[in-house]
Amino acid sequence: MPWYVLYTKPRNEKKTAKLLEDKGVEIYCPMREVVKQWSDRKKKIWEPVFRSYVFVRLDNYEREQIEVLETPGAVRFLWWLKKPAVVREEEIQAIKNFLNDYRGASLSVTIMEGEEVIVGEGPLKDQRGKITKIKGNKAILQVRSLGWNIMAELPLQALKKP
Repeated sequence: MPWYVLYTKPRNEKKTAKLLEDKGVEIYCPMREVVKQWSDRKKKIWEPVFRSYVFVRLDNYEREQIEVLETPGAVRFLWWLKKPAVVREEEIQAIKNFLNDYRGASLSVTIMEGEEVIVGEGPLKDQRGKITKIKGNKAILQVRSLGWNIMAELPLQALKKP
């Protein structure tokens, strides 16, 4: 049985995975433990390695996809070359082995000053802009909208390359 890549609503990976599991669908949602800092405390939490993605194992894609897509939080399957993207068992096992050997691993995309990016969340969602400065884990972004130059300070994880 092949694995397929299900795209979920933002921050719905764990919830969608649990609902699919309750339906009897075999899923894999790789998780990692991270320490989050709040103003008054630090807390260890589990978060998905691949944001907005869950791996789903289906015997018959044509027949079973509807049940998966009707699950709250599910958006669509990832496609490649006009077919649903398939992930081989060896690749899933490699991810499991890697995360087992390197517990603190994370996925990151390097964004540099001067690059064009798209805002992935918040009130400027889907707006294109140019990074003018990076300060720690935040970026100063210049967005041209309605003929105005808007400067916004956004977290790096809210930005993606076009």
